[in-house]
Amino acid sequence: MRKLILPLIAIASLTFGIISVVRSQPKHQSTNPPSAPPVSSYSHTVAAAGLVETSTENIAIGTPLADVVSEVFVTANQTVKAGDPLFQLDDRHLRAELAVRQADLRVAESAVKVGAAMLDDASRQLGFFESLKDKNAISAQELTRRRSAVETAQARLDEAKAQVSAATAQIQITQTKIDRSAVRAPIDGDVLQVKVHPGEFAPAGVTATPLILLGRLKPLHIRVDVDEHEAWRVRPEATATAAVRGNTNLKTPLTFVRFEPFVVPKKSLTGDSTERVDTRVLQVIYRVENDALPLFVGQQMDIFIEDLNTTTAMTMK
Repeated sequence: MRKLILPLIAIASLTFGIISVVRSQPKHQSTNPPSAPPVSSYSHTVAAAGLVETSTENIAIGTPLADVVSEVFVTANQTVKAGDPLFQLDDRHLRAELAVRQADLRVAESAVKVGAAMLDDASRQLGFFESLKDKNAISAQELTRRRSAVETAQARLDEAKAQVSAATAQIQITQTKIDRSAVRAPIDGDVLQVKVHPGEFAPAGVTATPLILLGRLKPLHIRVDVDEHEAWRVRPEATATAAVRGNTNLKTPLTFVRFEPFVVPKKSLTGDSTERVDTRVLQVIYRVENDALPLFVGQQMDIFIEDLNTTTAMTMK
């Protein structure tokens, strides 16, 4: 009986080890993808990734003046006309400055009236002395002084008029600043994004995040990134289709608009294991023909462009 104890313990340990190893193995379960991968309808295809954008391209609205925002007039998805106000900067200090400039103009205009009166008086006195028949009635020195008085009065009048012009220019400058403090829509379009609110400080110039993003939603365009080693295969007359990521049943034909002649570094990745990332891309702009498709600006699309070069070569053979 003692001889059987050690073999039984060994068998039990081996059985326990086998069971533990089996239980620790990961379970492989077959899963179905959330959506079927897109499939091209062309026999020879150039596949690429595209980004939905507005037909005017996305316009980043900024401000030429740095100040606090006092009011915002638009919201996202709102349609605007060219010239409509988008947001207003605090312009109270500019309006106070305008009042000062207008007062300076009134002072300068008064100086012109005084100068004109002094010139008229000096001119009448000089005319009186010059009209005397008796030349000995006034000395040559006095006559010269009268003439100098006229010239001095004329110079003062010219100076006053120059001050009027300068004051008017200052008013125009201040008025222009007031006009520019109201940021307006440059084109007819739709508000895509609003990232500015009353009370916030709006910096002048280019910002990392646009204060307001504007564009025209109809028609929509798609900016397609074609790898540089496949750019020669894309022709303007080739047909193309776009499929919505996540639902391959949502497709739309595309119409060629233009090539962007400057090749740029690749940024948008498709996720394909064979995809080259250390390359540059030719950007091709297409117009979306199916307006009923639920697309949003900034959305990625799977693009298929017919390869006419390969098709033509196969036909010739």
